[in-house]
Amino acid sequence: MSAQDIVKNTKEKMEKVVHHLAEHLKQIRTSRASSALVDNIKVDYYGVPTPLSQMASVSIPEPRQILIKPFDGSILNEIGKAIQKSDLGIQPQNDGKVLRLTMPPLSGDQRKKYAAKVKEMCEETRVALRNVRHDENKVADAELKGGGLTEDQSKKLHDDIQKLLKESEDKVTQLLDKKTAEIMEV
Repeated sequence: MSAQDIVKNTKEKMEKVVHHLAEHLKQIRTSRASSALVDNIKVDYYGVPTPLSQMASVSIPEPRQILIKPFDGSILNEIGKAIQKSDLGIQPQNDGKVLRLTMPPLSGDQRKKYAAKVKEMCEETRVALRNVRHDENKVADAELKGGGLTEDQSKKLHDDIQKLLKESEDKVTQLLDKKTAEIMEV
């Protein structure tokens, strides 16, 4: 494996780790409504747990409201039950055609709890990024021992991998700062 392949592989793995974090952060509640909050809720649709996003259109008509309009009106009550079972803590309002979820403002304690959860998730992501670095450095060392790389190429490769780690950790810090600001905003 060439040095370029190792760098490319490292970059792809680190991007996946950061992307995974970004997707999970979308599901953490803030005072503002977001369709990502309900995307992964599973609804019992004729005995099959189906993601809400495949059964209804989700829109945000107001900053603190989520509007859910099912494609099949007969499953409105099932969607309501699934939302109640979820960890959103929001009571859906059913008008017979759509469900409305009004986001209550977060209390100070809730804000701190969610901010701590975000910080913990970001720290776990940093650990995952360091594990990617460790694994890819092992690959680089194996290539050096196998004669595929010279000492200088190996040293440069280790530096490149460290640089990729630093860039990815900076992205994680940006995501942390942005999400924490959203959570703490009144």
